[in-house]
Amino acid sequence: MKSGGILEEYGKGVPAECPMFKEGQEFNVQDLNMPQGFCSWAWADIQRDVTVIGLGGEYPWIKQEGTMICCCTDGLSPVIFKLERVA
Repeated sequence: MKSGGILEEYGKGVPAECPMFKEGQEFNVQDLNMPQGFCSWAWADIQRDVTVIGLGGEYPWIKQEGTMICCCTDGLSPVIFKLERVA
C-alpha cells in the first residue's frame, strides 16, 4: 500500500509531511547528545545509529564509510535521515 493511502485510511489530522523537519535541514551532534530543536521521538529511533557512527563504527551494508541511512518510525509521515561522521 502506498504511504498516501495509509495516511488517508488511518490518519486523523496528520500532515503528509512531518512538521518538525524541512528537507535538507542539518543538525550537528555534540558528545552524542540530541541537538537542540530535534524531535525527541525521531531521536529515540536513530540514537543507536548516531552512536555507532559517532564512535567510529561502520555498517558493512553501507557503501560510504562513516555514513548511515535511517528513519524515524512514524508510519504515517516518516522522515529519512542521512547520518555522516564529519570529524
